[in-house]
Order: sequence, then C-alpha cells, then structure tokens
Amino acid sequence: MNLTSKRENLKKLYVPLGVAIARRGIHPNLITLISLFLGTVAAYFFYQEKILTAVGFFVLSGLFDLVDGIVARETDRTTKFGAVFDWIADKWVDGFVLGAVGFAYASPFVAVTVVTVSMLHSFIKPVTYAEIGFARRVKGKIEDPLEGVGFFGRPETHITLIFFALMERASFPLGLDFGIKLIALLTLISLLMRVIYLYRHYGREYD
Repeated sequence: MNLTSKRENLKKLYVPLGVAIARRGIHPNLITLISLFLGTVAAYFFYQEKILTAVGFFVLSGLFDLVDGIVARETDRTTKFGAVFDWIADKWVDGFVLGAVGFAYASPFVAVTVVTVSMLHSFIKPVTYAEIGFARRVKGKIEDPLEGVGFFGRPETHITLIFFALMERASFPLGLDFGIKLIALLTLISLLMRVIYLYRHYGREYD
C-alpha cells in the first residue's frame, strides 16, 4: 500500500497535535530541527544496538516531522525555505538511520545500497518537477501523478523498520538484518516503477 497516497485520511490522526503545538507559538523550522536532531539520536542508538531507545527517538522524530507543516500553515509561517529545510531534514534522518541499521545489523554494502536507493526514490521527484514540471501546488504542497507511482516510500520504510526492530528486540528469527535488506529491495522495485512510469510517459518526448 502506498501510504503517501492516503495522506489526507492519515492527517486525521496527527492534525490535532499540530494544531495544539501551533497554539504554543513554536516556529515550524524549530520543529523540523527537533525532528532532525531526534532522528540523528535514533541513528546513533540503532548503531549501538539499543533498539528500544532507538525506536523511541525514531517515532518521536517522525511525529515532529508530521506536524511541522501543520504548524506552519496554522501560524501563517509557510515559507519556501521551510519546505526545502523539511526535505533536507527528512533525507538527513533517513540516510543516517538506514545507514546505521545497515552497518550495525547487515553489512557496509547493504548500508550503502539501502541509503542510495532510498535517496534516489525521493530525489527522482524534485528532478522530475525541475525537468518535466508538475500539475499544481496546493497550500505549498506539490500535487503530481508521480506521488501515487510506486508502493514503498518513506512511510512504508519507517513502519517496516520499526516492525523489524521490535522483532529484533524480541529475538525473532527475522530481525533487522532481514528487515533492512527487505527495505532495500522493495525501495529499489518502487524506484524502478517510477523510472518506468517516466519513460513510458516522457521517454519519447524531445526538447
């Protein structure tokens, strides 16, 4: 399931928290920075194999990441810099966490692979917007058909990682070694789906 395509339905779960934080007057960029910091701490604890602590910081990081945009809109502080900073923070956290898990529980090759395919899976969108364009922007958020292409994005990655981290902590046979490899494989397949989609729609267009 592509959870990103279900964004509007999922918002009902965390919008109230964002509204509550907005009433405190906290700047949205500070919330993004907190998310980045918590994610980096989570990566450190994953590398140290402190699983429950790592998962706790990782969940908190994701929660702050979900609400920074809501706070920006609620406080009329949406900026182009904020959108870019949020994207950078997301990729920072993903790179450090996935890399740390890959190195600690699998191998350097798996770590490099999972970080590379994860970055490309996200990076393909801004490149597409720059080279091809996009449909429209609504409240600072780009809406584009590519959003629904692929099936394994950031939300799925995080849920899968947390699931296998808990399996690792419970000493199940399939732990983070299997989980990080599965994430790399599914992300690669999803990335290829996006590349094929772009080729089918734009591969025969000439400048």
